[in-house]
Parts: sequence; structure tokens; C-alpha cells
Amino acid sequence: MDDVDIVPAEGVAVRFHGTRCIHSRNCVLGRPDVFVPNVEGEWIHPENATVEEIAELAHKCPSGAIEYQRLDGGPQESPPRVNQVRVLENGPYFFHAELVIDGNPGVGYRRVLCRCGASQSKPFCDARHHDSGFRATGEANHGDIEALATRDGPLRITATKNGPLKIEGSLEIVSGTGTTLAKTAKTWLCRCGHSQNKPFCDGTHAKVGFRSE
Repeated sequence: MDDVDIVPAEGVAVRFHGTRCIHSRNCVLGRPDVFVPNVEGEWIHPENATVEEIAELAHKCPSGAIEYQRLDGGPQESPPRVNQVRVLENGPYFFHAELVIDGNPGVGYRRVLCRCGASQSKPFCDARHHDSGFRATGEANHGDIEALATRDGPLRITATKNGPLKIEGSLEIVSGTGTTLAKTAKTWLCRCGHSQNKPFCDGTHAKVGFRSE
């Protein structure tokens, strides 16, 4: 069950999903007066920032742990114009799109999915890549780069049983440094951590006995 804290302030309410957080620390490093680290009790203080600043902080949270609801009549968060997944060095996939994961459309626009195979919250990342010794370049291998008919729209992600992530919908795959690795309307991404063609699946999950349960 998702653990959600809702903290209202003038013009905006911050929603913090504790179970989504992978401790990327963008929030506490970017605005330690709003997201105050290492304190007991209340640690989220949206009253210390403008509504626009709160929105920007949320947009920089890769896991979607931080969301916001504008109460001032301003625009709520909307899906990006270009669906994207960023491949992190020695780390997970950062997805930004109108996400539909395992048939569930209510998962938000920003989520982090495991690619090391060690997460106990598959298909989502729980930061176990730090302790598992996972090593993989963020530059990764290139796939097909062709013009897409559309660059946005729903992105359907299916965590196949004991196998890869099946991705259906327009998607640009980007390296950790921003290089476009592929543009695709359908692909399979490794999540066992052992593919020799990362970030793409090469069938190695069957050889290593990967289990997604």
C-alpha cells in the first residue's frame, strides 16, 4: 500500500509517497528549507517556497515520490511532450511519460524501475542496486533511431513474468548524459541485470534463472 503524506500550504499541497522514494536527494539538496533532512517530526515545509518552486521540485523527483496539487487555479502536472526513459549508470531506469504499468494507469508521470534484478519491490526500484554490486554503463548500447509518428501518449509497461520490461508506445531511450540511444514504439528492456546488450534484453534472464516474484 502506498504511504502518502499530504502537507498543505497556501496555494498548493505537497503529496509525498514514502514507498516510492529511492533517496535521490534532489529535494533535500535543492531546497533544504522545504524538505528538511535529519529532523524528527514534520520535515516538509511547502510554506517556505512559492507554488511554482514547489512544482519545479516535484518535477525533478525522478521516482514520483513528490507530487503536488495546485490550489491556486494554476496548471496541474501534465505528461511530457516527449516520452523518455533515462538509463542511469550502475542504477535504474528513470521513466517520464503518461505511464500505464502492468495495466494500471494511475501510477503518475514519473517512476523509477529496477534494472539490476535485486529490488524487492519489482518492477519498481528500491535502491538495492547500491548494495548489490550492480555495474552497468549509463551510456549503454544504441538501438534503432527512427522518427516516431508521435513522441508522447500513453506508455504501456508490462513486467513480464521472470523476464524483461515490455514497452509499448512512443519512447526515447536516453543515456545518463543525455545522448539519445534509441527511439522506439515497442521494445524489451533488461531487468535481470545480466544482458550483454544493456539496456535491451538479450534473453539472458532465462539462462541465469531470473525470478521476478
